[in-house]
Amino acid sequence: MGIATSILSAQKVGRKINNQWIWCNLSFEILPGEQVAVVGASGSGKSLLLRAIAHLDSIQSGQILFQGKSIDSQYIPRYRSQVIYLHQRPALWEGTVEDNLKQVYRLTIHRDQVYNQQLIIDYLQLLHKSLDFLDRPVSAISGGEAQIVAFLRALQLSPLILLLDEPTASLDAETAHSLEALVTAWQKQNPQRAYLWTSHDPTQLERITNRTIQIKIQK
Repeated sequence: MGIATSILSAQKVGRKINNQWIWCNLSFEILPGEQVAVVGASGSGKSLLLRAIAHLDSIQSGQILFQGKSIDSQYIPRYRSQVIYLHQRPALWEGTVEDNLKQVYRLTIHRDQVYNQQLIIDYLQLLHKSLDFLDRPVSAISGGEAQIVAFLRALQLSPLILLLDEPTASLDAETAHSLEALVTAWQKQNPQRAYLWTSHDPTQLERITNRTIQIKIQK
């Protein structure tokens, strides 16, 4: 058996706000198949870390490597198609649920992919949703259903890493468990896939993660 090569690594990364370090000298690796909890006290910058990994926010020190390579500005769109950030307040386009799922394939970065309705149907079965869910206007769906749409929209692109930032915090227990099952199914489809998850619910993290990255507030 060979030694697993990391998909993503952070090397002494640091984040400042108003000249105050939120965290610094933070280093870790994400290996294929991992399910990682990002934990820390309130205000320790867990969301900031996931956003930095997604290249939605900048870092002030260190570097993040993906598959052993640094990420330059030209590569960021491709990187974001492989490392997708999801949080608890998704933004959706107007139209139906299926319109939202198809819309991402109109983006240049995804032009080499095609919408796969059968994959979506398979995912809907896991979620106990009928096929007519796809025809519903997003203006008429609940917050939990909007989160389902956001998950489906991301997972259909076959990312390598999911960054899950309190994605089920505002959902009822049944919907939260359904989304956990969906992520588990997505990961089982490819043993290279991994995810990082933040949650205020320690029992959820115990269910769905197998190791922890601890963030400490800088003094």
